Amino acid sequence: MGRSPKTSVETESDIPVDNWVERYTPVSLHPYIRLARYDRPIGTWLLLFPCWWSIALCYESQDDLWLFITFGFGAIVMRGAGCTFNDILDRNIDAQVARTKDRPLPSGQITVKRAALFLLVQLIVGLFVLLSLNIFSWIIGAAALLLVFTYPLMKRITFWPQLFLGFTFNWGALLGWAAVRGEINEQALWLYAGGIFWTLGYDTIYAHQDRAYDSKVGVKSTARKFGLSSKPWLFGFYSLALIMFFLAGFSLNLNWVFYLCLWIASFQLFWQIWSVDIHSPNDCLRKFQSNKIFGWLFLAGILASRIS
Repeated sequence: MGRSPKTSVETESDIPVDNWVERYTPVSLHPYIRLARYDRPIGTWLLLFPCWWSIALCYESQDDLWLFITFGFGAIVMRGAGCTFNDILDRNIDAQVARTKDRPLPSGQITVKRAALFLLVQLIVGLFVLLSLNIFSWIIGAAALLLVFTYPLMKRITFWPQLFLGFTFNWGALLGWAAVRGEINEQALWLYAGGIFWTLGYDTIYAHQDRAYDSKVGVKSTARKFGLSSKPWLFGFYSLALIMFFLAGFSLNLNWVFYLCLWIASFQLFWQIWSVDIHSPNDCLRKFQSNKIFGWLFLAGILASRIS
């Protein structure tokens, strides 16, 4: 994976420093790159994995494999759009939190007008990606916008914004299935449900970074709701995710390779719960980012089972 870019951990800021953005791109582009989180791809991976899992579970021929590339590009664009919209709405809250106050909007590196224009450009590109799919996918993809544009508001009205993130980030499990099969069936729903519980787990860990600040500015989260008693909840969320993933594979009659890889991947999830120090923002971030390992292991299990 190479050397991780430094973040401003010492100053509590989440803006990476001394990385490829500062070394290889014009200064004028820095606010846009950081607004879309192109310099922090973990969110793109977490958005993309449910799409790839779904395609891997239901692809019918090699002609469907181009969808891996299409959804990869779409995940980059739409994750960037979601982050941009979120930062526009949260700019005043972000200004009060040490981890986020250096982001482009609260720090004044970019205006709201320019951020909104950048959002529009990303949405137009995302529309072209969606139009490359079948007509049923257009309907499923358009429905996702309701989640994309309401999720950032949830932290203001409920202690369960992580649940709504799960609905949003795992919509690709439905869209991927629709793109291949032109329908949504039982297996796609099991996969979607599993992804929701997976997201509830990893984003609760992530939210512990800001638990103290969130209580001061009135932002709600599952980390605040569960507090220091979060680990039993994390165990429950990850256990339910694994059960749903198991049912998705079982209903498709996948072979033993799938179950072996899922079993191995489950250790990664439970290791997070066992080892995470919820008092340490840095450790919460590391454990959150480690979910990319689970994503790859689960994908490998699906593909190995389908191929063998």
